[in-house]
Amino acid sequence: MLTGTGTAQAVPADGPAPPGPVALDHPEFTANVMAPLHVTDWADFEADLRSVAAYGVGAVSVDVWWGDVEGAADNRFDWAYYDRVFETITSHGLDIAPILSFHQAGGNVGDDYTSLLPSWLWEKYAGRSHRGVELGPTGLQHRSEQGNTSAESVQGWADEAVMEEYRDFTGAFTEQYGDRYAEDVVEVNVSLGPSGELRYPSYNQHDEGTGYPTRGALQAYSPLAVRDFQSEMLHRYGSLDRIDAAWGTDHASLDEIAPPEDADAFFAGLDHLDTQYGRDLVDWYNGSLVEHGERVLWTVIDTLGEDFPAADIGYKVPGIHWSMTDPAHPRAAEVTTGLVQTSVDLDSWATGHGYQRVVELANRFDGGPREVVMHFTALEMDDDPGEPAYSLAQTLVGWVGDYAHRAGVELKGENALAGGVHTEEGWDNIEEAFTTWGYLGLTVLRTGDVAEGIGAHRYAQLIETYDPDI
Repeated sequence: MLTGTGTAQAVPADGPAPPGPVALDHPEFTANVMAPLHVTDWADFEADLRSVAAYGVGAVSVDVWWGDVEGAADNRFDWAYYDRVFETITSHGLDIAPILSFHQAGGNVGDDYTSLLPSWLWEKYAGRSHRGVELGPTGLQHRSEQGNTSAESVQGWADEAVMEEYRDFTGAFTEQYGDRYAEDVVEVNVSLGPSGELRYPSYNQHDEGTGYPTRGALQAYSPLAVRDFQSEMLHRYGSLDRIDAAWGTDHASLDEIAPPEDADAFFAGLDHLDTQYGRDLVDWYNGSLVEHGERVLWTVIDTLGEDFPAADIGYKVPGIHWSMTDPAHPRAAEVTTGLVQTSVDLDSWATGHGYQRVVELANRFDGGPREVVMHFTALEMDDDPGEPAYSLAQTLVGWVGDYAHRAGVELKGENALAGGVHTEEGWDNIEEAFTTWGYLGLTVLRTGDVAEGIGAHRYAQLIETYDPDI
């Protein structure tokens, strides 16, 4: 899958990865920019498009907000805004990388626009049951250890209940644009969680005190999630007696199997690392997230059919880089977000330092009709291992890049914060991701941040290095 003129060096299974170029001059190198969450100043947007197109940017990533398009009523679609956006982009010689945004805009870092999920969604499913659980008004939503629910996206344990909604939206998108932009859509990105990322809303606005740089909060407390955890443990061990033997517990019934009642004590005691119960819980939590991603991606791929024949499918994984070395609860923020396993060696390159399943999600589509590409954020960031951040952002970019390369996964990157592309140091870190860790494309947040100044200058240099024919 990874072909190019650069030579990737062999990486020892458990040693430090060697420096050196990986897949340099890769023929599939892509240079994209991300449009505003919602365009309001069209003159500025067009000026930015002219600027980035002039030095070689190839495509513009655009959030196609479910709540905006289908918010008025079930199966009533309004594409007027996107008709204008796509026409504006392509008129400047740029391709389109739409994001099927099955998540809320607003409430997260950098959000300057709000688009809620369709209100009819919650009402439509409130009276239904799924997997034997009565959903109720918040039944589709994640529930946290604090007892709060999040309306930013549909929880993965409920995605099968609403999969027809994703099919309808994707089908309506292809009906509207499949002919008109058949060759202009170069990648279809799929939202798999809050902020469009494959993660749980572990540090989002519904929970107090869980933002950066805390450990966040587990989101495994909905009735659907608890039921799934019980079923998975029974399937894994075969009986309640065997579960108790493995965990050193004495449960009266399967209904007592649950996520930790006291999550603070769970993490403070390092149970997520050192107990069989904790490792099983984290394995299930991480595995549920990956399986959710697989189900939604397959639904979109199947619904696209033969439309947009040149388009890959993309999914985004956030760089949860904080709380990594915190002695009170190491790697806990990555755990609550759902990105890592703790039943594997978190210090091993052979396991992707815990990211093995998240990265290899892309390989579950091998032999399918579309190439599936992973995007990873935080390329511009430095390590900051001291208190309070306990961050290994730059190290994490390397871990994920190394494992994607050894797993044969096509990996592209993004900056996490707009400010990172306004500094030389941020761009030095981005370049390191390409020269050392094998990243194969970049999407910059956002268009205006690389339309002039350092951002434009350094992005143009990167494009010249990796796509000199531009």
